[in-house]
Amino acid sequence: MDYGKYKYQLEKKAKESKKKAHTVIIKEIKLRPKIGQHDLDTKFKHIEEFLTAGNKVKLTMQFRGREIAYTDLGKEILIKLIARLADTDLGVAEGQPKQEGRNMSVTFAPKKSA
Repeated sequence: MDYGKYKYQLEKKAKESKKKAHTVIIKEIKLRPKIGQHDLDTKFKHIEEFLTAGNKVKLTMQFRGREIAYTDLGKEILIKLIARLADTDLGVAEGQPKQEGRNMSVTFAPKKSA
């Protein structure tokens, strides 16, 4: 076997493995602590759409200005969303909300379909 044919076979295998690979897409939804109930329902519908499409969803609670003093309100909203999502069986939260500077975030992954 010559080297050119060997190199061609390797490239062919690499292309085939790329076709079968699934890329993970993370969709981000940003919230604020003073969000209204209707706006929260709309955001939740977007979360459901992204999870049914097979994408991960990152919820980010942003605290601006003096809102940083009320991180407990933001955490309550994120925990309510985690509980609401657990009832739908579309996805599961990957851990609890984490504070990162002025943002608090939690990531949801779609449940594996059998």
